[in-house]
Amino acid sequence: MAIFKKYYSRQGLWTLFLICALPLHLWALFLSLRDFDWITARTNSWDAVGVVSYGLLFAFLESLAIFALAALLGFLISNKWIENKRVALMGTFVIVLSFWSILNQTYFLRAVTPSGQILSLFAGTGRPLIALYITALFLIGLTVILPTYFILRSEKAEKIVLDGFERFSLLMTLYLFFDFIALVIVLVRNF
Repeated sequence: MAIFKKYYSRQGLWTLFLICALPLHLWALFLSLRDFDWITARTNSWDAVGVVSYGLLFAFLESLAIFALAALLGFLISNKWIENKRVALMGTFVIVLSFWSILNQTYFLRAVTPSGQILSLFAGTGRPLIALYITALFLIGLTVILPTYFILRSEKAEKIVLDGFERFSLLMTLYLFFDFIALVIVLVRNF
């Protein structure tokens, strides 16, 4: 446990957890509320509230898993850097990768079809799947490397990121309250 305290404080872990939970809860609420009218029309409002509650609980469990992974991956970051830098890096990684995951899900939910020009560009390479993977890896890598570079090189960028995390932590605390209410609703519905 002493090695854990060397890398993280209680406040640092709490901030990292809140940042890991934020994009998942925003997306879960968006998807749940998107289907609320449809479920209400199909059955009743109580079933729709139940679906939202299950979605929030699942987002909470996902948040715990992603937080554990992010905290463990934080051990790979040099211990020469202070905890704030580690929390800023891991929180930024989670937010960027969550953004890409949300973008991917939106692509399929909206049934977006790429334009013919883009499809012919990838088909013209002779290996369209490899070209697609290389393009995706380049874009994701760029969105991970640039924030990392700025956080590591600039105290001002690190401070901006950490201040943003602190501002969002209040919102995420509200979402944790919603998780508690969702747990009560699920328990009432099942017992």
